[in-house]
Amino acid sequence: MTTPTEQRNPRTLAIDAVGTTEILRMVNAEDARVAGAVSVVIPDLARAVDAAVEAVRGGGRVHYFGAGTSGRLAVLDAAELLPTFRAPEGLVVAHHAGGMEALLRAVENVEDSEEGGALDADAVTAQDLVIGLAASGSTPYVAGALKAARAAGATTVLVTSNPNAPLAPLADIVIAADTGPEVIAGSTRLKAGTAQKMILNAFSTTLMIKLGRTWSNLMVDLVATNKKLRGRMLRILAEATGADPESCEAALADADGELKPALVHLLTGSPVPEARAALDAAQGRVATALTTLGAPA
Repeated sequence: MTTPTEQRNPRTLAIDAVGTTEILRMVNAEDARVAGAVSVVIPDLARAVDAAVEAVRGGGRVHYFGAGTSGRLAVLDAAELLPTFRAPEGLVVAHHAGGMEALLRAVENVEDSEEGGALDADAVTAQDLVIGLAASGSTPYVAGALKAARAAGATTVLVTSNPNAPLAPLADIVIAADTGPEVIAGSTRLKAGTAQKMILNAFSTTLMIKLGRTWSNLMVDLVATNKKLRGRMLRILAEATGADPESCEAALADADGELKPALVHLLTGSPVPEARAALDAAQGRVATALTTLGAPA
């Protein structure tokens, strides 16, 4: 049976016979269907997040496995967690079929290798959570990784756009966003890829929130790797505390450039070392640290 992503889309049969604006409207109309498809799978996504929180709190890691577009999106999502949330290196690991070379250009046969997926999953342990990404739900590389993860005792998740994915039996949790036929048949970098990015963004962001790496809707664990992000740190401090720019600068300097202890210091009046100790005791959760130091969470 042809997978949904390989089928021809009846709404775009004339896409090569219309003007530029109409082509773009067709693409946009199909894109508009993606959010609805993702909305349907939120309960399954929630199960994956809760399983990931449990895995991380138990000393495990999260692994992404994908080939082609799926693998590239996995690499992108994992890479952005350090600067955005100060996620420890190796907490979320992306494995792309073919490695770094395949990020820029297609490498022959790597996505067809179950053995390659199994080899890349060699470091997976029973404490980990493994997410396989396969738009078609049948990628051999992902199959190899999920089989190896299962054998290691890890919790397994499949993210796909095929509700009848052949790999579903290998996953404890299946997240199947039914995005339907692509604008161009088989081009899963379009709707299926958009769904995967939305799912990964939602998954990793919610995981970071649950692990205490935000306070309210503020990025209080970000790493200032450039002038823009340092400015964002100061804006967050000012927004959260009402302190003037000079006080925010001084607090950030006293905290060696770390936003969280500077924030707790400004909100409670506690010295930075005391604020840092409260955060350590609270496993990094700002609200808990504030309560410990007698301030409203």
